[in-house]
Parts: sequence; C-alpha cells; structure tokens
Amino acid sequence: MTSLSTKLAARESAGNPIQVGIIGAGKFGSMFISQAHRTPGLRLAAIADLSKDRALTALRRTGYPQDRFDDTASVSVADGLKAGKTTITMDSTELIAAPGIDVILEVTGSPAAGIKHALLCCEHKKHIVMINVEADVLAGPLLAKKAEEAGIVYSMAYGDQPALMSVVSTRKDLTVFSA
Repeated sequence: MTSLSTKLAARESAGNPIQVGIIGAGKFGSMFISQAHRTPGLRLAAIADLSKDRALTALRRTGYPQDRFDDTASVSVADGLKAGKTTITMDSTELIAAPGIDVILEVTGSPAAGIKHALLCCEHKKHIVMINVEADVLAGPLLAKKAEEAGIVYSMAYGDQPALMSVVSTRKDLTVFSA
C-alpha cells in the first residue's frame, strides 16, 4: 500500500496535481485554504462563494500566497486553470462544470445547496467531498448511490463529525469497555 503523501508527491513530481474546487469560504473552507498551498500534489484551482469578498478575505487571512490567486475575481475558472492561478467565482455551477477540476469540496452548510452541488458533480463527473453535514444527513445515502452510478467518489471528510462517527461505528472493537 502506498501512503497518501507518497501519491501526492508523485503527482507533484509529474506536474499533475489534484485540481480542487471548493464551494464555501467560511470557517471550514478557510481551514482547507490555509493548508492547500502547503500540500504538494494538490492545487486549489478555484473557490466558489456567494460573496467574492468573503473568498478574498479567506485567501488573505489564511496566508495564501498573493501571487497564486486572482484578486480581481474576474478570471474564469477555465482561464485560471490554464494560468495556474486560484480563481474566485460566485457561480458554483461554473466551478463544477469546468474541465480540469478533479474534485469538489462542498462546505456551504446549506442542505439545499449541498444536494444541488452533489447532483451537479454526478452530472459533470467530478468527485465530491461532502463537508456539509446538513446535506449529508438529509440525503447522504441517496447522493452516495447517485455518485456510484455516475462513476465518481462521494466521500465525507475525515475530521468532520459524520466521518468520525463512521470510523467509530465500523471500529466497534475500539469502543468496547469492560466494567
């Protein structure tokens, strides 16, 4: 078995980093943004948020290198991918539909938006990491089935409550206590 860091390093060496799009630049989105530029083999291609100012604030507040993002928020996702710059869009559909995006992180916290984004990911064959517990609780099994039918990965994010509960429930041996 090869470790995740080894696989990411290989993608970095090959000049083929995973192109990530994130929908939502709030607290959890900012936590991801703060690590993205420090992770070899992974590239934050674009951020979709209802507020371009919130997305720009998240980039600046987290120390994302100024020369690696478009601070005008006027470059399309497709053009940003070609230029190698992180772009900002207020159109989540543009982000999901953009050729070259490998995976979408859904972190809006809105169940309706999360479900819509997951279904669009299925339509456009983009893997999705659902960091939207509200959408996952409401429709997670259905979304996972739709993703499987589309041939993409539907995943929770390790560290978020649903993923941790999944680990606990599958590792019952870790939760057995004796009196």
